Amino acid sequence: MGLSPADLFDLERSLAGRFLERLRYPWEILPRVGEVIAEIARGLGGAWEQRQPGVWVGPGARIEPSALVKGPAIIGAECELRHGAFLRGNVILGDGCVVGNSTEIKNAILFDGVQVPHFNYVGDSVMGTRSHLGAGAILSNVRLDGRTVRVQAAAGPLETGLTKLGAILGDLVEVGCNSVLNPGTVIGRGTLVHPLANVGGVVPPKSVVRRDGSTTARRL
Repeated sequence: MGLSPADLFDLERSLAGRFLERLRYPWEILPRVGEVIAEIARGLGGAWEQRQPGVWVGPGARIEPSALVKGPAIIGAECELRHGAFLRGNVILGDGCVVGNSTEIKNAILFDGVQVPHFNYVGDSVMGTRSHLGAGAILSNVRLDGRTVRVQAAAGPLETGLTKLGAILGDLVEVGCNSVLNPGTVIGRGTLVHPLANVGGVVPPKSVVRRDGSTTARRL
């Protein structure tokens, strides 16, 4: 399975796509999300609104009064931030994203149409177009021993140099309720993760990951 940004994402579906396409691996953008936001912001047109320092909001976005947004952040057109949503900074939301009640996002890029609608945590992660987390699904971003995170690829572990790295989800990934994706998990396009699964390593595209940890090809 290829691990380049082009292998995992339609790079036209995020304002960060042109920055990702320069990289070998998508997690390499995570230490620079704040810089990327600043560069994108310089080119945003008049339809965008700067609602507070460092926070730009696209046309048609709906942000509930109880949602908390800390900059820097870009919130795309027609996004919906529901009651109790919390953006902790260094967040890029594509068009049409849904961030729901009690969902926390920090240092992350969500492509167009991503839904994280109920009790989710998304830290130091990249989620591809129209990927979705079921209620209570968590993208864990720190190892219990505090060591740097490795991506456990088929050819051997890849050193990321990052002490905080959540998950990289390709386009159209579905993650079931109350699943946990361990630090450094990479999931290929079109994969389904069953509810209550505990996932790590690299999962091929168009797979099904079951609660017992087994992985099979997805029947389409």
